[in-house]
Amino acid sequence: MRVAVIDYGSGNLASAARALTLAAEREGVAAEVVITSDPEWVSRADRVVLPGQGAFAECAQGLAAIEGLREAVMARAEAGHPFLGICVGMQLMAERGLEHAVTPGFGWIAGDIAEMHPPAALRLPQMGWNELVFTPGAHPLLAGLTPGDHAYFVHSFALTGGRPGETIATTDYGGEVVAMVAAGNRAGTQFHVEKSQDVGLRILANFLRWTP
Repeated sequence: MRVAVIDYGSGNLASAARALTLAAEREGVAAEVVITSDPEWVSRADRVVLPGQGAFAECAQGLAAIEGLREAVMARAEAGHPFLGICVGMQLMAERGLEHAVTPGFGWIAGDIAEMHPPAALRLPQMGWNELVFTPGAHPLLAGLTPGDHAYFVHSFALTGGRPGETIATTDYGGEVVAMVAAGNRAGTQFHVEKSQDVGLRILANFLRWTP
């Protein structure tokens, strides 16, 4: 199994790759995990992982700046190969980002990425551990997890206006916040799976075995 971790100058690439490798070892999955910005390698990958951190617009621009990379990522996912977006990588799945400027996303899920507005007592960014709220059995990526398990979040913007059927987990930060999305073979986590210890490793292991 060839797993491409997309390198476009953003995200915890080494941490994501290490977590994927550890998840594969724990599950007994033979996986070649490669950090790459090579569109040709991406076009041959069995699974694509898009990490991201920082501003939506900057991440979108960084991905577009590498010739052929954005197109290779989109083509591989749209051909049916499993895709996982992490943090801003998940946000890029949406129709638009509203951070700094209106920036088009991939359009794979409905909604915009807009600034959160929690009560004054809660600061932005949301930073730290928070529980996941979901219905058991809601999606294969959640297999082996229990509602209330915690994941590690760092973000000030979140998905708004999405379709209920594309949200598979939420969290609470002064109101409901989308934590995980899925549409067909494409899924994303607003939290950092690579920093979420056993919960994150379970999701990554599920991703490596996922056959959408």
